[in-house]
Amino acid sequence: MPEMTEYKPGMPSWVDLGTPDLDKAIAFYTALFGWQADRAPQPEAGGYTMFSLRGKYVAGAGPLMSEQQPPAWSTYFHVIEADAAFARVIANGGGVLMEPLDVLDVGRMAVFTDPDGAVFSVWEPKAHTGAGLIWEPNTFGWTELWTRDPHGAKHFYPEVFEWGVKENGEGPQAYTEWQVDGRSIAGMLEIGPHIPAGVPPHWVVYFVVEDCDGMVAKASELGATTVTEPMDIPFGRFAILQDPTGANFAVIKMGQAG
Repeated sequence: MPEMTEYKPGMPSWVDLGTPDLDKAIAFYTALFGWQADRAPQPEAGGYTMFSLRGKYVAGAGPLMSEQQPPAWSTYFHVIEADAAFARVIANGGGVLMEPLDVLDVGRMAVFTDPDGAVFSVWEPKAHTGAGLIWEPNTFGWTELWTRDPHGAKHFYPEVFEWGVKENGEGPQAYTEWQVDGRSIAGMLEIGPHIPAGVPPHWVVYFVVEDCDGMVAKASELGATTVTEPMDIPFGRFAILQDPTGANFAVIKMGQAG
């Protein structure tokens, strides 16, 4: 379902980048994915930039809101009412980084942390529904929670978003798929001892690509750092990169591994 005009509650509907160098980020991602960049002219938008592919918005980018905010890609989940999501987050032990607020005339958003500290956002659409293309090469395809408390997450997120839970495997290698109406829309894995202790719980944004190894090589030429070398997984072949401004993201070639 590459073209999207409507999202169901709980589905990831948008991703955007918070970066300390917006110009460098725009240059990198437009060269890497072939995106077009459209920077908002309104002063109150702070230079927020919408990336598009084939005339449809696929992602966004903006400056960091504070010196304490790390460069990162953020996942937004579709909600009917951001204020109601705010209440559910608080009731289930989550934290609030940004209370619900209107974003011009395009929607209403809020930024939260789950009880383990992973940051996520919600989007109540108005003029902007979300990404117009997903699951196509060079567009968003998947988001994945890395957490040290998977049991707590299995309580928190279904209470906030009414997600279903599909288990795959057991123990440290277990993989959880979050589901909406029986369809998997995101994943979760446990941060194990092989991951450095300083890595915080977080959501990882995946972009679909036609050639994982080729995209890693191209990103390297454009100034990115390879965090995880390309490897085969049951869903395909993926790698994790860090862009020239310090934000991590993943690329994945879906389908048969290799």
